[in-house]
Amino acid sequence: MSAFEVAWAGRSEGLLDVGDGHQMWWCELGAADGIPLVVVHGGPGGGTVPEMAAPYDPHLYRVVMFDQRGCGRSLPHASEPTVSLAANTTAHLVRDMERLREHRGVDSWVVSGSSWGTTLGLAYACAHPDRVRAVLLRSITTYSAGELDWVYRDGASRLLPEAWEEFATAVEATDLVDGYRRALEGEDDQRRLEAALGWCRWELAGMRAEPGSPIEAVFTEPRFATAFARISTHYAANRGFVDHGGLWTTVPTLARIPATFIQGRLDLCTPPATAWRLHRRWPGSRLHLLDDEGHRLTGAAATMRAVLDEYADQLA
Repeated sequence: MSAFEVAWAGRSEGLLDVGDGHQMWWCELGAADGIPLVVVHGGPGGGTVPEMAAPYDPHLYRVVMFDQRGCGRSLPHASEPTVSLAANTTAHLVRDMERLREHRGVDSWVVSGSSWGTTLGLAYACAHPDRVRAVLLRSITTYSAGELDWVYRDGASRLLPEAWEEFATAVEATDLVDGYRRALEGEDDQRRLEAALGWCRWELAGMRAEPGSPIEAVFTEPRFATAFARISTHYAANRGFVDHGGLWTTVPTLARIPATFIQGRLDLCTPPATAWRLHRRWPGSRLHLLDDEGHRLTGAAATMRAVLDEYADQLA
């Protein structure tokens, strides 16, 4: 087995009571005396899969992973229509991360996130800068109105017209986010599932997922799709529950925190304009803008390893 597979097999894990009736699943793997690093998954509502731990050298890093409220192995699961999303906001998730840090006895850690995980990672760094040793963000978004409009109103639709037509005609609504959200919160079980799968197929199109690929299998599994779509529409309707003015005011004050951003130039889900803006606003940050990469950054492994090795030398 590879070092990653050995580390994953030997992981510790549990459920942490974070309040509001929620229990957050977490796991830890790697070197007990390594550099603490927390992995922030995407979505919102995506959950953790073992492969997310693969980039991190288990001999150098103490890797902490968790499933955000309502998804993955956390309880209760948002696939159940009776599960309320009222206590599922960015502020709640930031507090959950702090509870997890304290629970694991970590003084400060590297924050590594991708896609929606960059939004949550940024929110955490802005709220708790003294607990962040460095950040590594990939496929960057802040869930602003403009970014959401690109994905769900007018932007990606021009590049993926056939997928957009299927997505836009599956619900009867001028505002598709609102239309899907109402369908997902309705009482018709079949309609809920159809809406969930329609939402997830559009996400897959933006990620350029191959038909029959493992990621397609994950996103079209009914339980995953329903939770993912419910949580994603909930956050999209509320612009990620992010104070965007406060975020962009705070970012320039984070100069002491080493920051690296990895972004695909051909990303249809989170185009590179936000990564560029973040890089320009974060003093001392570095941006790797990869010309041939999309949202999933499938060819970015070497860049990730180089950044993580450099961080290990710098932070040891």
